[in-house]
Amino acid sequence: MRVEPAEFLSLGLEAHALLRDVPLRDVSIVDLPGGGSGRTIADIRRLLNEARRRHPLHVRALGALRRFLGRTFGWDGQTAAPSYASRLTDDQRARSISPSGSVDGPLRLVYEFPNEAVGEIRNATVHAFVCMTLRPRASGYRFYFAVYVANVSRLTPLYMAIIEPFRRFLVYPALLGNLRTAWVAAYPEG
Repeated sequence: MRVEPAEFLSLGLEAHALLRDVPLRDVSIVDLPGGGSGRTIADIRRLLNEARRRHPLHVRALGALRRFLGRTFGWDGQTAAPSYASRLTDDQRARSISPSGSVDGPLRLVYEFPNEAVGEIRNATVHAFVCMTLRPRASGYRFYFAVYVANVSRLTPLYMAIIEPFRRFLVYPALLGNLRTAWVAAYPEG
């Protein structure tokens, strides 16, 4: 479910300072029941990677189409732009549970703290960031999935406009729905 960015921006996250110059595009949430105490972003990342294999056919087809177009038009080659990991302080690097640059699905990890992680992807269409955070609630947890996108060329606004309905109405609901299903299976209540 999408939420107003203000709810996400009110959280005390280090991502807000790191991504201060990148426009926030979307914030989605999913409430996760139970789970017990001490759940972290590492739990979420593991479940997301497992859930990725269960995406519906239409979501897998969209991903395959994007990869095909990226190869065809040369959108996905290496770029010379530095990773935002270069903006991390020595303290942030030391606190990151996983090293910067680790592959996390289609993203490269910038950092992973116990309840917050940022990953990035840079290609000829976008320099995009995903910020994930997990917050405890009385009945379990709330997972926030925020997407930031920086323009890398004149193509970026057009590209984002074309993919907007697919992201909003197909991809994110499937991703978060699969996460919730995987969570309930991994951490049954009671």
